[in-house]
Amino acid sequence: MKIKYIGFFNTKQRRLIRKLFVDISYPIFRYDLNTLAKFCGTDKFSFHEYTPIYSSHFKFFRNKKIKLIEIGVGGYENPHYGGNSLRMWKKYFKKGEIYGIDIFDKSNLEEKRVKIFKGNQADKTFLSQVMKEVGKPDIVIDDGSHNNDDIISSFKYLFPKLKSGGLYVVEDTQTSYLDEYGGDKRNLNAVFTTMNFFKNLVDYVNENELSKHLTKNFEPYLKIKEIHFYNKIIFLVKP
Repeated sequence: MKIKYIGFFNTKQRRLIRKLFVDISYPIFRYDLNTLAKFCGTDKFSFHEYTPIYSSHFKFFRNKKIKLIEIGVGGYENPHYGGNSLRMWKKYFKKGEIYGIDIFDKSNLEEKRVKIFKGNQADKTFLSQVMKEVGKPDIVIDDGSHNNDDIISSFKYLFPKLKSGGLYVVEDTQTSYLDEYGGDKRNLNAVFTTMNFFKNLVDYVNENELSKHLTKNFEPYLKIKEIHFYNKIIFLVKP
């Protein structure tokens, strides 16, 4: 469902109109993440078809006081554009605290229970500052630069910071096969791609069965309870 606006509304006005519409319709549609995604204007349903998968994994967190961090607010450099999925998560997790991370200043999109930090997802100093303010998150979603190096770097730092039982989600893993994002469209075994990094973590789901010599220099991000691979998206569960 598309919400159409009169042509003379600017970006900021369109955002406010959409927010008002979602606030009014929320009591009716809040239980259906697919519909909520449409009304909030995020492409997590219409283009990517992620929300049916999210519904399956997130239903156990639905009514809890969670902390969710999403890397990538959207809208590029426009300070009044983006934040659609942050508003969707705010409505879906009615007791949740929602945090966004973006390389551009998106503070104009903040609202009650939605806070946005400006910084680079690969900058560990910046991420450390975010963690000090947020505390241990229940959910982290990487919908940021989609560069393979950034995805891997952010995961290595943030996954160990999750609460026990927390979820880490990596979107748009198709960039593993795109040279312009640091992937490789010719070699499916390229070790530096997102997909191969996470495929190589599958054995660590069986951490307790591994020989000690394989885990002598065990990294915190290798402690994994579950990994779920879907088309263009990966879910990892922390023990």
